Amino acid sequence: MVGHRMQSQPIAELRNVTKRYGLVTAATNLTLAIEPGEFLSFLGPSGCGKTTALRMLAGFEQASEGQVLIDGRDATALPAWQRPVNMVFQQYALFPHLTVAQNVGYGLNQRRPKPPRAEVAAAVDEALALVQLSGFGARRTWELSGGQQQRVALARAIVNKPKILLLDEPMAALDKKLRHDMQIELKSLQRELGITFVLVTHDQEEALSMSDRIVIMDHGRIAQIGGPEELYDRPQSRYVADFVGRSNFIGATGRGREAEILVAEAGGLIFHARGGEKIGPGSPVTLSLRPEEIRLAPSGEGHRMVVTHRIFLGEHTEYHLTSGALPHLVAVVPRTAEAGSALLAPGAEVMASWRDGAALALDAG
Repeated sequence: MVGHRMQSQPIAELRNVTKRYGLVTAATNLTLAIEPGEFLSFLGPSGCGKTTALRMLAGFEQASEGQVLIDGRDATALPAWQRPVNMVFQQYALFPHLTVAQNVGYGLNQRRPKPPRAEVAAAVDEALALVQLSGFGARRTWELSGGQQQRVALARAIVNKPKILLLDEPMAALDKKLRHDMQIELKSLQRELGITFVLVTHDQEEALSMSDRIVIMDHGRIAQIGGPEELYDRPQSRYVADFVGRSNFIGATGRGREAEILVAEAGGLIFHARGGEKIGPGSPVTLSLRPEEIRLAPSGEGHRMVVTHRIFLGEHTEYHLTSGALPHLVAVVPRTAEAGSALLAPGAEVMASWRDGAALALDAG
């Protein structure tokens, strides 16, 4: 994270925040400090509490317990309209009877006293330029594509110059290619504006590609907070390892340690894994092995396995493997690595290998 973001006072905080709906607890003891100017994402499956956390920051939901602070001020009981935040919704919530310019300037025109018309027009033009929609002000929203409608929603949110911009799965309705393009544009816009962005998403690729930090949610609790590389390389639980990227999970037994490496055994095979400091000899352990760490060769050193499926995915090929010693494994091979070599068809025997330390030891489960 760049230096200017490391300021003493967070732009927003959740302090031991819990949210209940009757007998249902949607969020439990959430504690989090959001830094000024960072891009933070809440990531998790449906029902994990990520949207509840976002709505409590926005003021659309009130915390049952704990405090919500924004810009150093206790905002726990403040209504949404009194908070220096704006929100972009999944469905954009644009007014079809208004032009693009009228949609973008709507919030400015609700201020009292009302800003001069020329001031509003200049702010709207500036916001449309930032989202690459200059010249679209006179159009109706139903004349725009999905990606253009999303840009209008963004322009309407940033024209008020909020201190925090909240995004509730804003790209869920876009196709994959457009979603990828918008991820790059959104991150570029955030850097240009310097505004704190807080995103809710269930799409791990979206969170990994845009975020400075990611909050992994699990059943209303924070499972882990960290940067994309940290969460991918050093997940603290099987849940995080399974949700951030893909992984092969292997049940093993600890056999001892060699310096910082755990020696474990599974199906008669010896693994040298990172982590597992608390795993003693004879203790159960779950090993996480990423598919891209597995190397395949028709012959040579490694563990003999059989290809059950070969799935071509363009830039890489996915191989499903089985053997008597190990459970079902998935390996991912870049297309460049297959160039000039014999393709491994289903039923073929293959030698699978991985470097020492490629596997990560997790608590058994």
